[in-house]
Amino acid sequence: MDFLQLTGKSILVMGAANRKSVAYHVGKLLTEAGADVLWSVRSQARKEQLSKLVGDAPIYVCDVEHQDQIDGLRDAVAKDRDSIHGLVHSIAFADYSAGWLPFHQTPRAAFLQAVDVSCFSLTATCNAFRDLLDSEQGSVVTVSISTTRMAAENYGYMAPVKAALDSSICFLAKSFSGFSKVRFNAVCPGLLKTSASAGIPGYVDSYLFAERATLRKEAVQTAEVANSVAFLLSPRSSGINAQGLVIDAGMETNYFDKQLVQQAIDNQ
Repeated sequence: MDFLQLTGKSILVMGAANRKSVAYHVGKLLTEAGADVLWSVRSQARKEQLSKLVGDAPIYVCDVEHQDQIDGLRDAVAKDRDSIHGLVHSIAFADYSAGWLPFHQTPRAAFLQAVDVSCFSLTATCNAFRDLLDSEQGSVVTVSISTTRMAAENYGYMAPVKAALDSSICFLAKSFSGFSKVRFNAVCPGLLKTSASAGIPGYVDSYLFAERATLRKEAVQTAEVANSVAFLLSPRSSGINAQGLVIDAGMETNYFDKQLVQQAIDNQ
């Protein structure tokens, strides 16, 4: 039974880095569901790595910091497909090379680059693909974070950047509604084990704490995020638009977990 109704539908997945990445898990699941998956990666080196995992599936190279490459990606996809049903934006970048800094010392260049790559690239890509997206059932899904209101010091300026991404979803949905029925949503996972997260200072400690703060005492799995992305791409989620779907295993409701509270008291 084709519950997700994605068989034969062409979906562009942007941002796969390796087998640990959210984008790779999404594309793998979509392929298993019968979708026609097209991949976009940042560099030729990434393309060569990904080709070992996805075989003959189309892989395009696009560095979203450059508008001409986004336009080139659109043109290349348009040559290969008459239209696409969905677009997955799983792209984020932050330059932490300066080390941990308090938020008020965020380097201007690093912040603006993060906004460009992690947020504006979604708007730029959707604008480029506006005539290629299925105007009746098209769906765009980006990857955000479970909350942008928790001021995790080590995550720093990326939370405000993700907040801008969350807001962009609403504005894109409204803007596209003037000429199509394309939907825009975000999945907002809690802390995950990915190669990208490994570059965040002190991430492992935060991940272990977040795991203990979930209701089930088990961290969110990348495969669970991929499942949610597939659902939002599917016509089965047709009534969901301009939303952020939080996937954190109940962590946001469990700040006063008695075990964590007791441990804090014992350590006083």
